[in-house]
Amino acid sequence: MNDAALAAVLKRDRALVAACLVILILLAWAYIVWLADDMEMGGMDMTGFRMIPAGSGLMMPVDAPWHAIEFAFVFAMWAVMMVGMMTPSVSPLVLLYVRVGRQAAAQQQPFAASAFLAGGYLLAWTAFSLIATLGQWAIERMGLLTPSMASASSTFGGLILIAAGLYQWTPLKDVCLRECQFPLQFIQRHGGFRADAIGSLALGARHGVYCVGCCWVLMALLFVGGVMNVFWIALISIFVLAEKVVLVRRLISRSTGTLFLAVGVWLIASSLR
Repeated sequence: MNDAALAAVLKRDRALVAACLVILILLAWAYIVWLADDMEMGGMDMTGFRMIPAGSGLMMPVDAPWHAIEFAFVFAMWAVMMVGMMTPSVSPLVLLYVRVGRQAAAQQQPFAASAFLAGGYLLAWTAFSLIATLGQWAIERMGLLTPSMASASSTFGGLILIAAGLYQWTPLKDVCLRECQFPLQFIQRHGGFRADAIGSLALGARHGVYCVGCCWVLMALLFVGGVMNVFWIALISIFVLAEKVVLVRRLISRSTGTLFLAVGVWLIASSLR
């Protein structure tokens, strides 16, 4: 490739990175849809069994202990789901990094590849996926999940909604959301753009930690509507993205927080009748 052709490619670096992000999101969602379709099992009665998200119709008696392979499948489900749900949220940061990186490269001060930044972010969500897997195991052992991985108790679902609603009003939510909404300010506050791979990875991981802090309770809502309910997953994904890109002062977070509280109280009250 001659210098002119290379320069032409580099000028399209943001388009190339954006295309890679889109492909990653589509692959993750294809996996989610595949698992969800497998777990429907054609409407079969799953009483007494639980589904293993392996894409091959695997089932286990509901009272049987988890084996390592089941833990691995559930962890993979959560990890890929987080990639599909959260990659859109980090895309503005990655594309900003690429744009500024091109200018830095022109001044002979290149940044580390944007893949390290995105990888650090997704590493934080992978760590969350491990915690979510452990949480699902514990909830299942308490008999609070249906075979489709949805809440088996209106009281339990209501408590999750109330927790999510209350968290939307907390100062910690405010701090984490602020760090996620303004990519350039985030980078400037945390050491600036990085030329080294480890520094870029750490910057992405820090952004991921703030994003986890912003959204972790929202991810718990998956247990209300069903961990493998594609519509519910998409709805939460859209909401998470809207929180970050709509900069009206906390309007979305607090209005939905109030809604979560109201629905949670209603669910619990209904279960007591």
